Amino acid sequence: MELSTLLIIIGIICIIASFFLKDTSKKLERDVEELSLQFYQETNGIKRRLKVIEEELLLEPSFKVKPATKPITTKSENVPKQPNKPVNQILVRQVIELNKQGYPISEISKMSTLSEEQVLHILNHGGQS
Repeated sequence: MELSTLLIIIGIICIIASFFLKDTSKKLERDVEELSLQFYQETNGIKRRLKVIEEELLLEPSFKVKPATKPITTKSENVPKQPNKPVNQILVRQVIELNKQGYPISEISKMSTLSEEQVLHILNHGGQS
């Protein structure tokens, strides 16, 4: 037998064998599709939960904070009594919660991006204007 005939026979055998062997790319494709579907579902679930949390934060009614036993005072007398612009209610709640947790005024100011005077005003007036 010649070499070319032998190669043709081997080629034909390989083609026939390929029809009987399983195609692993289909399984891999199915796995990737299932994974992407799971990812999509989890992302949608997280978005729904985040939306509920955002709605709770924005729609939660104003709450009263117990007045401090002694008002918080500043070190300098030239501090304005009322902040210049209104503060978002979410920031007010954040300031009050951080104060309840025992954070100092300077740290609360850094975390909430408000001035120390605004933080003091919020804490002295219980979040009311």
